[in-house]
Amino acid sequence: MKGEPEAVMLFAAGFGTRMGNITKDKPKPMVEVAGRPLINHALDLAEGIGPSRIVANVHYLADLIIAYLAATDVRISLEEPDILETGGGLRAALPLLESDPVFTLNTDAIWAGPNPLRLLREAWRPEEMDALLMCVPVAHAIGYSGQGDFSQDASGRIARGPGLIYGGAQIIKTSGLTAVPDSTFSLNVVWDQMHDAGRLHALQYPGRWCDVGRPEGIVLAEELIADV
Repeated sequence: MKGEPEAVMLFAAGFGTRMGNITKDKPKPMVEVAGRPLINHALDLAEGIGPSRIVANVHYLADLIIAYLAATDVRISLEEPDILETGGGLRAALPLLESDPVFTLNTDAIWAGPNPLRLLREAWRPEEMDALLMCVPVAHAIGYSGQGDFSQDASGRIARGPGLIYGGAQIIKTSGLTAVPDSTFSLNVVWDQMHDAGRLHALQYPGRWCDVGRPEGIVLAEELIADV
């Protein structure tokens, strides 16, 4: 159907600096949680919605991820010589994704509950939305001590503020990427434009969620998985 996402972008290019020595010789998507690399947990979610294509961007220790994914159908968007951040990375991967809009999924979080990508697909309304972010209420986030990234109004639109954490999964239209003059930029730039147009929405995740950006997140995520 026109306006429906068909492909999934996995963000796997980051340096993982918050992980310290764990990522000295291992990219963060290859860090194991409950005996499996983080990227496998993300792939389970992506494959669970039956997309036409899955693309992963890579940069830091890229050869290790490329070799690991060689036996899969995942397409690789290699960012070199420079890492492009989320916005630049998504724009560079568009020829491989062949989809507008697209799903994007971070590879450094564990979700305990329904598949967030499936929930996004069910709630997506392209006539009203340019992006639909899966956000986690602060009370549902394991090991999180901040106030959140966004606040939400009764219509589902979001603005910067406390209450909800961006969980790292979304559906986003890609047309706004072409207007950004920089080659390296964050998706926050595009989100801000969508917000100003009244077309930035969120869906609140009904399950629990754990960020695995720091070493202590590994233990918390494994406890979350064991508790499911």
